[in-house]
Amino acid sequence: MADSVKASTQGLETVDLARRRKGWNKLAKIWYETALTSKATLKRFWAREAINRETFIRICQTAGLISWEDIVERYQTPKIPLDPDFVGREDAIAHLNVLVNQGAKIIVIQGEGGIGKTKLARRYFKTHGFDFLVLWMPTEPHHIISVESLLEEWLRRDFHEEPGRELWINLQRLKRKLQNGEKKICILIDNLESALDKHGRLIKSRRSYFYLLQTLADPSVNSLTLITSRERLCESGIDVNSYTLKGLDSQAWKQFFSSRKINSDSPALSEMCKAYGGNAKAMKIISGAVITDFEKNIDAYWNSTKDDLLIEQELENLVVSQFNRLEKIDPEAYRLLYRLGCYRYQDEDVPFVNIEGLLCLLWDVPLSKRRRVVNRLCDRSLVECRKGRHWLHPVILAEAITRLQTSSDWEIAHRRAATYWTNSVVTIKHTADALKALQAYHHYVTIADFERAADVIIKPRINQWGIQESLARSFYKRGLLEQLKTAVVNIINKLDPGYRSARLYRTLGKISFFSGNLDLVIKYCEKSQQLLKNYLQSTSNVSTDTLNKLQLIEVNCLSTIGLSQIGLWELEAAEKTLLRVVKIAKQDDYEKYAPSALFYLAYLNSHQGNWRKAYDIANYLYKRLPEEGIPSWGREYKLYYLSLTYKSLGETETSFKLLERIILYSDNPYTQAKSKAKCGLAQLYRDRKDYFKALEFHEKAINAFAEIGARYDLAEAYFQRALTYKQIGAIAKSRDDFNKAINLFKKMRAIKQVEKIKLTMGNL
Repeated sequence: MADSVKASTQGLETVDLARRRKGWNKLAKIWYETALTSKATLKRFWAREAINRETFIRICQTAGLISWEDIVERYQTPKIPLDPDFVGREDAIAHLNVLVNQGAKIIVIQGEGGIGKTKLARRYFKTHGFDFLVLWMPTEPHHIISVESLLEEWLRRDFHEEPGRELWINLQRLKRKLQNGEKKICILIDNLESALDKHGRLIKSRRSYFYLLQTLADPSVNSLTLITSRERLCESGIDVNSYTLKGLDSQAWKQFFSSRKINSDSPALSEMCKAYGGNAKAMKIISGAVITDFEKNIDAYWNSTKDDLLIEQELENLVVSQFNRLEKIDPEAYRLLYRLGCYRYQDEDVPFVNIEGLLCLLWDVPLSKRRRVVNRLCDRSLVECRKGRHWLHPVILAEAITRLQTSSDWEIAHRRAATYWTNSVVTIKHTADALKALQAYHHYVTIADFERAADVIIKPRINQWGIQESLARSFYKRGLLEQLKTAVVNIINKLDPGYRSARLYRTLGKISFFSGNLDLVIKYCEKSQQLLKNYLQSTSNVSTDTLNKLQLIEVNCLSTIGLSQIGLWELEAAEKTLLRVVKIAKQDDYEKYAPSALFYLAYLNSHQGNWRKAYDIANYLYKRLPEEGIPSWGREYKLYYLSLTYKSLGETETSFKLLERIILYSDNPYTQAKSKAKCGLAQLYRDRKDYFKALEFHEKAINAFAEIGARYDLAEAYFQRALTYKQIGAIAKSRDDFNKAINLFKKMRAIKQVEKIKLTMGNL
């Protein structure tokens, strides 16, 4: 009796305790009747004689013992041959066990094509020693066998009973067979999606399957039916349990490739697993290609194929077939699927879109029906949907992009997506908000609308303090300089000369300042000024609004150049540049434009010993500051120079307040501004001879500047710490920091800074 087992001596002791807790005797009628067996069989169970394994399991479970394996004689536990192709599904098997123990009669295993649904179902039956009937659904609905023919075959072949002429008669006969059999009957229905319509209901031509599934779901039958489907079964009249099968994790892929003597420690393996969503069929196909075509060199394979995820024909066929079926049965969901190819899910910073990102792509579907289309697509496992987040796996994305590119929806899909991203970010509070907002730029670049792409970078938004700032500023204040620089450089030469190009050159100047490339600051800002001049000379009837915008760019360019000249320690040139801003302000709007330069002019005057002038300018600015926050005309760097002015004037308390305001009100990610303020605090504590505190702030500032690559600020921070070390007599440390500052300033071609430091060093 290959399918028979018996209890161990220790196992019977466990069963005895369980039946005592229930108050049953060893041959209680309620026990053997609930377990669907006989008194004689229960007596054989207690005698440790072999009985049918399914009956054995029911006897244990009726007594409240779910883990029958702990009761059975160990050597008799069914030995299932190892299957090297079946890996990483222990949790799935356990989940199916839970559903079965809870009384499930039909379990639908749902998942994308190739995920391993059929293999899991077959393995589950084999693990439990079940024989099972198989119904495979062909891809084309008209090839699906009728229920009438299926029942005739099952009754004759598997139950040795002559079928009747009517469907209802044969369904009743099948039901009786399933109810009366001592051995559990198991059924596998494979690829049910072929018999489903776009709503997850059985198609009209195969509606009789509804009655078959109703019969198999009856609580009285002693059977288990596992159904595999790429799509959800949505028949309210059938009691089914659903289990969504996800892709294998990287550990399972590692185990699989290792069993084939392929290097499983290669980083390429986890990259492949992620790219293919852990798809089991992809895993098997790729391993074969690595062995056959690349002599088991997985790195060589991945380097050769990672830019074409559907290079293996069998994989491409698998994905294409899913798209083709969707196109045939649900055109609305199909169009949404390929339109979703416009998004950039592979970007780790923004790996998903929310529901609005899908709804906006259904412009040709009535508003009231759009969410239903999204739900239908998610039900087919072609779109990942978790906690309101949606994304495509790279292989699905690859096919979606191909189809979108050849459709008439290419441009409008990208424009809709760009609008979605723009509208989804009202206020930029965090780095994630800034990165989301930039997604609109990528959509416009994709369709070669470079003006709109530039507008994304320029567009002002309210920050967390209620101040308007461009996306460019949101990026460079968070240290995202390389991302911003790449975005600007990619489009700046594709724009017509004018406001947008002038604004972006000024942005490049600002990026250069924050990264410490001070010579480039002047180059880019002067280019911006030249573009403005050319534009005004070549354009007539410029609107007042446009003139104001151009004037603001001119003022900002001059202010940025002046600030860079201070950084280069070219103080006379800086003063001349900043006075030009004041001159423009007097001609147009002093209150609006002058503060851009006055913060730095106050500092220059205090450095030159023009105390009265420095004091008057500083007080004018300080009195204009609100009680809280940082105004748009007095950004963090400007307040830093105002604090240095008050330090020079001997008003250290005011200087402290300004630096603490910078730290408090700068956006959390604004490391550079906060670190600049800490560098200023270090100088104030040094003046107070609180050297421990001073060195603490020096250290914090230096570490931050080094991490973000702010060369000018780092050089200045080394110089200031060198002064502190010199003051406390730590000569070696002072000399080391002076030299670090000198080396950095040399790289920036800041010759006068080098001369200043050497003069300060003296004979160290």
